[in-house]
Amino acid sequence: MTRPDTDTPAAIQQLLQGYVESVLAKDVEAFVALYDADLRVFDMWNRWSHDGQQPWREMVQGWFGSLHDERVAVAFSEVRTRVSQDLAVLHAFVSFAAIDTGGTTLRSMTNRITMALARRGDDWKIVHQHTSAPIDGETKAIFQR
Repeated sequence: MTRPDTDTPAAIQQLLQGYVESVLAKDVEAFVALYDADLRVFDMWNRWSHDGQQPWREMVQGWFGSLHDERVAVAFSEVRTRVSQDLAVLHAFVSFAAIDTGGTTLRSMTNRITMALARRGDDWKIVHQHTSAPIDGETKAIFQR
């Protein structure tokens, strides 16, 4: 993972590392635990939004289950944060690379990601997430930067 900017609190850096690790491990519960119970996600795939942890869990189960023997390596870059006492906004580029059992990259894409985070005790939880990719003049998404 490319290190977030130096102003990113350690707890938010840990959240990003948890994202990377739980996706690689295909650990649904660890991944969903990064999100608040009352979350809203605007994802790039299939649905306009996911409202709440259960619909998000179902999406994650489908995603991880569709990978079979493949895994996904995630890397964040150009992470920028704006942090107040109980709320934070994070925006970055996030790359997803499907890898086979031998570690060979099969395909990859990069998205833009914005997260709104809320402090919950000593932790930060994702309360909103929005992923996107630019669209070229022929209305095709551009998945590589």
